[in-house]
Amino acid sequence: QVQLAESGGGLVQPGGSLRLSCAASGRAFSEYTMGWFRQAPGKEREFVAASRWTGGTPDYAASVKGRFAISRDNAKNTVYLQMNSLKPEDTAVYYCAASRGLVIRFENTYPYWGQGTQVTVSS
Repeated sequence: QVQLAESGGGLVQPGGSLRLSCAASGRAFSEYTMGWFRQAPGKEREFVAASRWTGGTPDYAASVKGRFAISRDNAKNTVYLQMNSLKPEDTAVYYCAASRGLVIRFENTYPYWGQGTQVTVSS
């Protein structure tokens, strides 16, 4: 099992940047695929980005590709989401999730979830 805790959310102006962190407790962090999802008010939770435990190119939702970057530090049991050029439509609660599998875009394939961190993009 793994427990996840997000941090780094907050209020930022359009065009600004934030870096979210997700710290994992438990064993074998390097063997987990790590994903980021978000849920805006009144909307369903959606995939944002993911990094497979096998390595390779991370995957991104089309709406964030080129602006967001996922990275992981297996020595620190932490995954990051660097968010640049933020837009008001990026406002949401951001969740990190962990899976032992390789299917990355569907939330029901992730058994472990953090509590979420609020990101608000507004002037």
